[in-house]
Amino acid sequence: MTVIAKGYAPVQCLSVEDSAGNVRLTLDAFRNANTSVRLHVATDAIEAMAFPPHERKHRDAPRPDLILLNLNLPSVDGREVLALFKEDAVVKTIRTFVLTTSEADADIVASYKLHATCYLTKPWRSTNSRSW
Repeated sequence: MTVIAKGYAPVQCLSVEDSAGNVRLTLDAFRNANTSVRLHVATDAIEAMAFPPHERKHRDAPRPDLILLNLNLPSVDGREVLALFKEDAVVKTIRTFVLTTSEADADIVASYKLHATCYLTKPWRSTNSRSW
C-alpha cells in the first residue's frame, strides 16, 4: 500500500497490526498529512520478524525506515516482538514507534526499556470502539 506526495521519495514503513481497520486508518493519517509512505503490513509477530528482510519472500523488500508496532498482537505479544527487534543487528537501529490502545504505565515503561523510539496511544472514538 502506498501513499505518495509528489516530489518525495516514500518513507518505507512496516506496520505490525492485526486490525485491517487500523491499517486503513494509518493510511488515511499518512494521506491527510500529505506524507509519502510505502506501508508494508505484518499482521502478527511471525510475519513481522520475517519481514526486514530475513526470509526469502521478503528478500527484495526494502529496509523499513520506521516500524509502527501494536502491542496487542495475536499469539506472540508485541513486547516480545519489540525485544526481538532490538536484539537483531539488522532491525535494532530502525525507529520503532509503539502504536497501541494501552495507556498502562507498565506498558509505557517496558516499551522504553526495550528501546522503543516513541510510545503513542490510539485515540478512542467511543467507549465501544477502538477506532482512531
